[in-house]
Amino acid sequence: MLDDFTTVRIIQQAKGKQLTPELKTANSVRFVDISPEVAALLKEFLAGRTTGLVFPNRVGRPLNPSNIRNRVIHPLLRMKGLPTGGNHIFRRFRLTWLRENSVSRDIERFWFGHANRTVGDVYSMLKKNIKFRKQIADKIGVGFELPNSILASVVPNVPKMAVEQAEQVVA
Repeated sequence: MLDDFTTVRIIQQAKGKQLTPELKTANSVRFVDISPEVAALLKEFLAGRTTGLVFPNRVGRPLNPSNIRNRVIHPLLRMKGLPTGGNHIFRRFRLTWLRENSVSRDIERFWFGHANRTVGDVYSMLKKNIKFRKQIADKIGVGFELPNSILASVVPNVPKMAVEQAEQVVA
């Protein structure tokens, strides 16, 4: 995370419950520019923390992807009457949102960590133009309404039994 919170630097990944410095490809090491509204929520959520994971479990390790999917994503999608999906739905939504807003393909590939496809992608300097990338991120936003405060909307990291009981109350 850079100082203004509008750029996230990707330098490592979680594989299951473990953190690893090896990324899938060289292009995976990248910067992703985010809207100022999301940056404000991240800054509030981090509350001054400068080390560690953004979203750790209770002992500081990466969250288990299947727990996120089963305990958070699926219940929220069911509450909204939407079909359930895995963690990859966020990438699909983001890519669709970028294309709906006519973001250039070279910036799209840069933000997603995909390789250049054409000589023009190699020649283009848009991905190096930080000011321009940030303007695009600000202009297109996130594609949905954000809460006023992240603290009021964060789902607590609770044992599975508590989640099942909460789902029964909601249903």
